[in-house]
Amino acid sequence: MILKSLLFAAATLGSALPAAAAEPAAQVHYRTADIQGVSIFYREAGPADAPAVLLLHGFGASSHMFRDLIPVLAKRYRVIAPDLPGFGQTTVKPGIAFDYTFDNVASVIDAFTVEQGLDRYALYVFDYGAPVGWRLAVANPTKITAIVSQNGNAYEEGLSAGWADMRKAWAAPTAENREALRRFNTPDMIKWQYTEGVRDTSLVAPESYELASAAIARIGEEPQIDLLLDYGSNVKQYPQLHAFFRQYQPPTLAIWGRNDPFFIPAGAEAYRRDNPTAEVRFLDTGHFAIETHGGEIATRMLEFLDRNIRR
Repeated sequence: MILKSLLFAAATLGSALPAAAAEPAAQVHYRTADIQGVSIFYREAGPADAPAVLLLHGFGASSHMFRDLIPVLAKRYRVIAPDLPGFGQTTVKPGIAFDYTFDNVASVIDAFTVEQGLDRYALYVFDYGAPVGWRLAVANPTKITAIVSQNGNAYEEGLSAGWADMRKAWAAPTAENREALRRFNTPDMIKWQYTEGVRDTSLVAPESYELASAAIARIGEEPQIDLLLDYGSNVKQYPQLHAFFRQYQPPTLAIWGRNDPFFIPAGAEAYRRDNPTAEVRFLDTGHFAIETHGGEIATRMLEFLDRNIRR
């Protein structure tokens, strides 16, 4: 009788659990790959034979920003998220001279995708991940199956007035103008980029900006200043990117924190100019929208990818 009661209780409890709770989370693997003298740290999850999704983080972040998104996507996709050179756990090997430009960062990530066997893949780009991803797309247009841009700019009108110091340094890269960019790397400024425009800052995990600041302290500020100075090269390459959009019309979802102090909503709306079928969604949050609206981004992204690349 007791055994019957226990079995009945177990069956009843099991039926009451939501399906998601019974489904095991996808395992995430933490690996490194040696590419062009750079030890690329990356996170990988999902079936090896599933459609691939490449996640590219931005400034003040690393693949850590995808910690919650990866297990969700990995139920149906092969997901790979590298730390870009200059960020997170990725390191340049001793004795290797590495110039921190977006061309060089993109070259390493492009070679990384080849090493990973990514013949076809969708892109999720954010912040600095966007100009890296754009170079991959322009160089390998037939490899790109879809694009998700989360505050990843592609149009000059998307740059806010907050870029004034950078624009000044692009026009005149003097020692003084370079030094003015150092303030963007302070712990307080990194935290501000996570919290500015966020309605409820208690939703932002402090380890996110603390890990980013720790990486800058470990790797050094100079690579970050180099990249800020080189960001102007991305703007010059926009015409090539827009030509890619017009010719290939990749399925595109621009999902944007509308209160971003650096990349304003006009930059998201602009995707429709060269790719009329691009989908644009705004979230009531700031630059790091995935920190506060990760669940909504994951849901919309899965629906978008399932509709456009999962056949």
